[in-house]
Amino acid sequence: MKRLLIVTDAWYPQINGVVRSLDQTAKHLRQMGFTVSFITPSDFTSLPMPGYSEIPLAMVTKRKLAKMLEGYDFDSLHLATEGPLGWAARALALQNNWQFTTSLHTKFPEYLHERTRIPVTWSYAVLRRFHNKAASTLVTTQSQKDELARYGITNTRVWLRGVDTDMFTPDGARSPLISDGWPRPLWLNVGRLAVEKNIEAFLSLDLPGTKVVVGSGPEHQRLVSKFPDAKFPGAHQGHELAAIYRSCDCFVFPSLTDTFGLVIVEALASGLPVAAHPVTGPNDIITDPAAGSLDWDLKQACLSAQALTRDDARQHALGFTWQACTQRFRDALVSLDGDIL
Repeated sequence: MKRLLIVTDAWYPQINGVVRSLDQTAKHLRQMGFTVSFITPSDFTSLPMPGYSEIPLAMVTKRKLAKMLEGYDFDSLHLATEGPLGWAARALALQNNWQFTTSLHTKFPEYLHERTRIPVTWSYAVLRRFHNKAASTLVTTQSQKDELARYGITNTRVWLRGVDTDMFTPDGARSPLISDGWPRPLWLNVGRLAVEKNIEAFLSLDLPGTKVVVGSGPEHQRLVSKFPDAKFPGAHQGHELAAIYRSCDCFVFPSLTDTFGLVIVEALASGLPVAAHPVTGPNDIITDPAAGSLDWDLKQACLSAQALTRDDARQHALGFTWQACTQRFRDALVSLDGDIL
């Protein structure tokens, strides 16, 4: 039996695509016969991340992490994030001459630039240092792989993402959080309420019907105050979230900085056509015009997507399985001495 240790700064109770991807991948690796263990911020004293109080930053030292690693029997090491835990684990891996893999989930340089105006080239230089020591770096899409190459991050492999098509389905109960009295169509957005998600671009659109925003984050109160006609049911996951998807009519993804957009395939699986900009993530997912509409004019994308069918959206989502994604992840893993597992 192969034994994998994943070190990640992103884990529950955080609700985001990184956490869901790691959780689903671990689940399917176990079905393949792996033993999968995690080291997460919950193993340490942590402080809230400035600007993102819901994200804990582990107060980690190499000495404490080294002692923890002694308690794990593992053949392969994966560093999922570039936070305090990721950097500490990377230092120990290099110190011990261990081979390891990494993954790059987000456009953190662009996020940081949105908040602080720090040049993206500076942040990519840091990411290049972190990831180019890995045996390989798993990225979400071919578009992201091509973009990273321009910043000198090499030896990347496409991992993709999947969706639970049994949970996220057009069939089943509707959500009690979605009122029958709200004017239709119901335009849905799901995700972290943060400036880099560009949610205000969606909420500012002149569209018929009702806009519904599901999630939480630092922009929550400002958006609620500025857009009183929109509906904000809060953050939800699992079956509650699946019921919200299937209760709405169209999914709107205004982000310009995501690397994939796991919520896009969840929406498609629930029978919602998608409206988005033609950027990394949507470009890689909406490869069939019957599944969604991509346009720099987001209002036009919404109106075009509204005309598409739920059946075609669902059919397109069936091509995204966690089994296939996990096999790509498994194929990238290496042993501590560099052999293919």
